Parts: sequence; C-alpha cells; structure tokens
Amino acid sequence: MFDRISKFTNSTSFLNASKVTIASVVPVLVLNYYDLFDIGFVIALGAFYTYPSDIPSSLSHKIKGLIVASFIVSGVNLLVNLAYPYPILFYPFLGFLLFICSMISVYGQRATLVSFSALLSISLSFGHLHDGWKAFEYSGFIFIGGILYLIVSLVFHFVQPYKYVELQIAEGIKLTAKYLKLRGDLWSPEADREAIIEKQLSVQVDLNLIHEDLRRMLIGNQNASATTSQNRKMLLVFITLVEIQELALYTSFDHSKLHEKFAKHPEVLRTYQNVAYKLASTLKKLSKNVHNISVYVDKNDLKNELDAFESAIFDYEKTLGKEEAAEGVLMLTNMLKYAKNQVGKIKIIQRAFSLAMQSFKLKDKDKELEKFLTPQYYPLRTLIENLSFSSSIFRHSVRLTITILIGFTIGQFLAFQNVYWILLTIVVIMRPGYGLTKERSYNRIFGTILGGLLAFGIVSVIQNHVALSILSIICMLLGISFTQINYKISATFVTMYVVFIYGILTPDVVEVIQFRVLDTLAGATLAFLANQFLWPAWEFINTPIHIENSIRANRNYLKEIADFYNKKGEIPTSYRLARKNAFVEIGNLMTSFQRMMQEPKSKQKTMPLVNKLVVLNHSILSALASLSTYIQSHQTTSASESFNYIIKTILSNLDHSISILRNETIITDTFFDKEDVTLQFEELKRVNFTRLIKDDELDKETRQAKMQEAQMVIEQLIWMSNLAEKILKITEEFKATNPD
Repeated sequence: MFDRISKFTNSTSFLNASKVTIASVVPVLVLNYYDLFDIGFVIALGAFYTYPSDIPSSLSHKIKGLIVASFIVSGVNLLVNLAYPYPILFYPFLGFLLFICSMISVYGQRATLVSFSALLSISLSFGHLHDGWKAFEYSGFIFIGGILYLIVSLVFHFVQPYKYVELQIAEGIKLTAKYLKLRGDLWSPEADREAIIEKQLSVQVDLNLIHEDLRRMLIGNQNASATTSQNRKMLLVFITLVEIQELALYTSFDHSKLHEKFAKHPEVLRTYQNVAYKLASTLKKLSKNVHNISVYVDKNDLKNELDAFESAIFDYEKTLGKEEAAEGVLMLTNMLKYAKNQVGKIKIIQRAFSLAMQSFKLKDKDKELEKFLTPQYYPLRTLIENLSFSSSIFRHSVRLTITILIGFTIGQFLAFQNVYWILLTIVVIMRPGYGLTKERSYNRIFGTILGGLLAFGIVSVIQNHVALSILSIICMLLGISFTQINYKISATFVTMYVVFIYGILTPDVVEVIQFRVLDTLAGATLAFLANQFLWPAWEFINTPIHIENSIRANRNYLKEIADFYNKKGEIPTSYRLARKNAFVEIGNLMTSFQRMMQEPKSKQKTMPLVNKLVVLNHSILSALASLSTYIQSHQTTSASESFNYIIKTILSNLDHSISILRNETIITDTFFDKEDVTLQFEELKRVNFTRLIKDDELDKETRQAKMQEAQMVIEQLIWMSNLAEKILKITEEFKATNPD
C-alpha cells in the first residue's frame, strides 16, 4: 500500500497537480490574511486556467506558451464582460468567440490545451460578471494568476530540472518492459495471439505518446546554452528505448510454425521464453529504480538466461544431429542473436543509471535530432484551410459553439442557480469523438453524485473552516492528479472540493449540491446529444485516412531500408525519420480503431476489416523491423536484381492500396505477375546459396553466417510480399464497403 502511494506521489500527474495547487492556494491564503480573499480567488482562477497548457517542451517554448495562454484566458474574460451589457450584440459575439477559441486546436497539442483553457475562462466568466474598470481589474488579476503559475512552474523546473524527464523515462521503460512481456507471452503454445497483439498495439500507442513528450523535452533542449551531460545522458536512454522497441519487433517469427517444428522439443522454446521474460523483468526493475531515484546496481542476471538458452540450442543439435537440426538451429540462433542485441541495449540503459557512467555526448548530432521534432508553425493559412465541414476540428468547433449557446440559453430561462456550471460541464466533457464524450459524461455524472454525497456527509459533521480548507486543498490536489488517470475519481474529488469551498462561504450547502448535480446532468445530456446528432464525427469517416497514413509510412520505411541495403554506409537521418513515422502511424491507426469500438454498433460495419488492416500493418512493420535490424547488425552482401525486383512488387502493392483509398485510378500494367515474382524468389535463393556453397574462401562458420543472412532476408521478403498482397486485398474490400 505504501509503495503504491509513494509511486502515485512521485508521478508526473501528481507533480503537475502540485504546481497548480500551490499556484492557486498561495494567493488565496496570503491575500485572505489581508482581507482580500476575492482578489486571491481570482488570481487562483488565473493559475487554474493557465496550467493545462504547461505541456512537455523546451524551456523557451514553455515560457512563451504560458505567457500566451495567460493573455488569452484573461483577454476572453475581458471581452465577455465588455460585451455582456449589449444583448443584441452579445449572443452573436459569444458564438464567434467560442468558435474562434475552439478552432485554435488546428495548431497542435499546446494550442488544443490553450483552446480548452480559453473555453473554461469564457464559461466561468458568467459566474462573476463586471462592467467598466472592474472588468479590466478582474481580467488583470486572472493574467497575474497565469504569470504566477508560470513562476511556480519555473521554480519546479530549476529546482529539479530533470524530474519530469526522469519520470517519463521511468514510464517509458515500464511500458517497454510490458511490451517485451507480451512478446514473451506469444511463445506459450496456448496463447491467444490475436488478443496479445491487440494489447501490444495498445501499449505501443501509450509508448508513442511518451516518446513524443521526450522528444520535445530532450531534443528541444539540445540548442540550449545550458545543455548538460544529464540531458544528453537522458537522450541516450531515450534513443536506446526506441531501438529496444524496434528490436522487439525483430522476434516476428511464425509462432505456430515454430511450435509445430519444436513440438517434440518444447523445452527449447520455453527456455527462450524465460529469456524474453527476464528481459522484461530487468527493465521493470530498472524502471522502479529510476522512479525512486536510486542508483541501479547491475547483478548480471541476464547472463544466466542467455547461457541456459545457448545450452538448450546445443542439446537440441546434439539430440537430432547436425544435419537434421540445421534448420532449427538456424532459427534458434537468430533468436539468440536478437536476445544478445537486446541485452546489449538494456546494458546501455543500466550503465546510464549507474555510477559507471557519469556523462555522455552526442557529438555533431544536434541538427539531425531536430528533424525528429514536429515543427511548430502557426500560419493563418492553416486556420483558413480548416474552415470547412471536411475538417473534424471545424465540425467539433461548430458543434461545441451551438451546444454552449443552447446551454447558456436554457440556463438563462430556467431556474438554474449557476448557469456557468452547465457551460463548464459541456466544455470539460465534450470531445470530438462520440465514444470519449459518452464515457466522460457517465464518469462526470457518477463522480458528481458520489462526490456530492461524500462531501455533504463530511460537511454535516465538520463545520470548522480550517479543517474544511485543508480538505478542499487535498481534494483539489487529488482531483487534478487523477484527471488523466481516472476521470471518474477526478470528478469525485473536484465535486468534493467545490462543496467544501461552498461549505466555507455559504451555510446552505444542500442547495449547492442539488443545483450542482442538476447543472451537471443538464450539461452532460446536452454534450451527449450534440455529439450524436450535430454533425457527428463517427470514426469510420476518419479511419481511411489513418489506414492510408499507416500504409504510406510502412511503404516509406521499406524504401529507406532497401536504399540502405543497396548503398550500405552510415544510416541516414531520413531512415530514422521513416522508422519513427511508421511507429507513430500504426499507433494512430490503433487509436482510431479503439475509438471505433466505443461507438454504436450501427457505426461499426467496417470494424472487422479495420481490425485486419491494423494487424496486417503491424505485421508488415514487424517484418520491416526484422529486415532492418538484421542488415544493420550484419555485414551484408550486395543487393541482387531479384531482391530489388521483389522490393518493387511490395512497394507496388502498397502504392496500389494507397491509390484505392484515395479513389485514384490504378494503371493495370503496373501489376507484377505472380508467377514472375515466385520465380524471382527461387532465383534469389538459388543465386545466394549456390554462390555461398562454391565460395572456397569462406570457412565453415562464415559460410553458415552468410547462409543465415540469405535465409533471413528471403524469409522476410516472402512474408512482406504476402502481407502486402493481403493489405491490397483487404483494402479493396474495405473501400467497397466504405465508399465516400
């Protein structure tokens, strides 16, 4: 229990919640001492509005982003107050303001969170309307609150500059360990492989988010004058984690075939599974060490598992004889080499967190690393291009604007105590996707009712203002901490926090709870109905885009691998970028599929085909990673004409799949003849094995290694060719059932 509490309090969620809680509570406590509670409360609101935009980034982006967010949240509050006294102008102006604030989201993640903060500010402005100079004063205090939050955030940054990075690294290591554990599960004969692969994809989605955060934090800081060896050491760990994930895909064997081949010798595969599990458990232990900020001590546990697997391979060869065991030994040797490579990567991370490694430098790589960051541009053209119903953000902005205006109108004409709470509920719950809005609606209603009942029970017993103040601070801290972890728990604590505040300010708490529940029900109902009936953003509309992007990313990755295999030399940055995009796009496709699963059954007609395309794209990415990892870690021969011909057939099938999704005409004579492709495979095998057998200059060990290369490359090419054909076939079926 203590370990779980310690882990929670040492998490990024708790860290972020601590910053906003301090920035909100301190001005209230200090100014309340001077009988200026109202001013302190407004400053606290400003800090609360600003904190969502404090996302992982370089220090300069953090400062600029928070200052801009402070200007926007205080500015929209001022505009609402100035326009409110003029009813004829106010409603159209409010609609325009809501729409513009929603459309800011087209500029990326930080802009989306600034948009959310601005909408919060607009919603809560109706709880404290002012006119004249008081409106300027009020918005000025909100701006001060935003700047106060910036100061608190900077203090946290300079006191523990790598705290957030270390926590994200720890989380990345833990997720990588989970990913490797799932890879190990695949080796069980009774394993449900489809379910395991689905779990892997879900973990990969989370890993992609962690990796993107770390790119912004670490690569974004490479140009800072204060760049330290610690930053570069963390960057080394991050790069190694990405490579471990790619290496994990190298185990993309046909498990059914392997279990069939080793049916009489299952202990060999069990021994390898133990290696896979040990890799995962080592990373998990390492994650705990990083999380607890303790020095890692390498106990060399991995060597025992590797030795055991080598012994198992030796026993297998001895039992069957060299000739009969040759093919099996070749497969097992590939697995052993993968495991040794993975151990090497893990040891790099171990050394980084031990006393044996105090610094690390990535010489002359800064400019190349910058290319891995998503550029931050804010041209007006981007906004203009999204002003159409073909843009999901435009549809969401229109939907959100109309829903808030309806909620405001209902609150004005019916007996609602706090109209702004309806608007706040709509802003917090409503998301572009149907599934997430539905889930958040249920969770918020549940959390509001449960939190109201618990808080009412506590307020009925405890009347002491100091005690209620302490409880409100604790509930605020926990409510914000759980926002990203468990929204139901978050809504419960936030409701308790609000009730405790009202318990301090007003004696009639029961009425407050009743109206809060009523307002929440009204806002949640409006949000749910709007997402169902106002230009709903059903996922089947967006899925073809994600499928196309994933196929294209895999296609580009294959082209980079083929170019590297032909040219040799240093691995170019374009190759690493293609690899990154392939991982990101398969994650985006999986996320889209998960959203589709949350939607009504009537909107899931293409879900089985989408599921097949997710698995096929993941499989071809596995094959690509296998081929890529092999040619990087071996001295490969020159690419033959047959190799390049087969690569062209795979690229052609992927290009045709993209053309189908884009409704483009396919030139029929660009198709490759199936029999010709088969002949090319046979020719590739014949040429490679004949050349190796006749090469008298090769000793036995070198010849075996070269034959291993030939078999490895050919197997991956055959598998990729089959996968590309299946992707083309399923894409045709998908497009036939999902026409534009």
